Amino acid sequence: MTTLIIGGSGFLGTELIRQARAAGHRTVATYHATAPAFTSETAWYRLDLRDEKGLAVAMAEIRPSLIINASSGGADWATTAEAPVRLAMAARRHGSRCVQVSTDAVFSGTGRACYDESCLPDPITTYGAAKAAAETGVLAVYPEAAVVRTSLIIGRRRSTHERLVHQLIVGTTEGVLFTDDIRCPVHVADLTAALLELAENGAAGVQHAAGADAVSRHELGVLIARRDGLDATRLAAGLRADSRLPGPLDVRLDSRTTQHLLRTRLRGAHEFLAACEDEPQG
Repeated sequence: MTTLIIGGSGFLGTELIRQARAAGHRTVATYHATAPAFTSETAWYRLDLRDEKGLAVAMAEIRPSLIINASSGGADWATTAEAPVRLAMAARRHGSRCVQVSTDAVFSGTGRACYDESCLPDPITTYGAAKAAAETGVLAVYPEAAVVRTSLIIGRRRSTHERLVHQLIVGTTEGVLFTDDIRCPVHVADLTAALLELAENGAAGVQHAAGADAVSRHELGVLIARRDGLDATRLAAGLRADSRLPGPLDVRLDSRTTQHLLRTRLRGAHEFLAACEDEPQG
């Protein structure tokens, strides 16, 4: 089968390419701003999801069996909210399975802490609102698509969060890690395996694929530092509530319903950040 990975040059996209190829898929991937290290095993397309004609041409040439949108457009509404809907429409026209990667930022973290797949979005940031709009639009035009919400993606010492911890400890950047900002971090290998499984199983609608442990950003930083043999006491702690940075506080994705659909076990941060556990399963 041919799998098209939108955002293949990113952290999650790179792992999706690796696992899809290992599973025997023909992989095609897109990039926008940053050109990847090209390999003969993966075909690459430069694609701006806001370019409807460019998307149509790519779909006609690739004719994918499966599309996974792992791109990140930040708070740009056209890229993050509108483009995934056009992608889902194109997937439906071509008969392709479609998986839209979403985020726990669609929730406010107020009024409740634990969110399962039935919870309706109530975002408080522009990024969260854009992602929530994409969820609604994708499922409106293609109900058979899967929208998979996840949390902080960690692993292979290459994630944004892991790099930040190193920068804070060595002093190349300044800042604090919040103790009141709670998430359920997931290992990139576990998340990738789950996305491919959900596509294979034909799962539709909203799914949750986050780790089993709820930890603060500061606690996560300490776990990363300990795994990497760094001095965790150099990580300053603070409160998001006292900062000017917008964002939800306590958002714990409950992934138990989705976990029942999976062979892949979505490990918690305490487990996968143990020194010997930061490797893909199987």
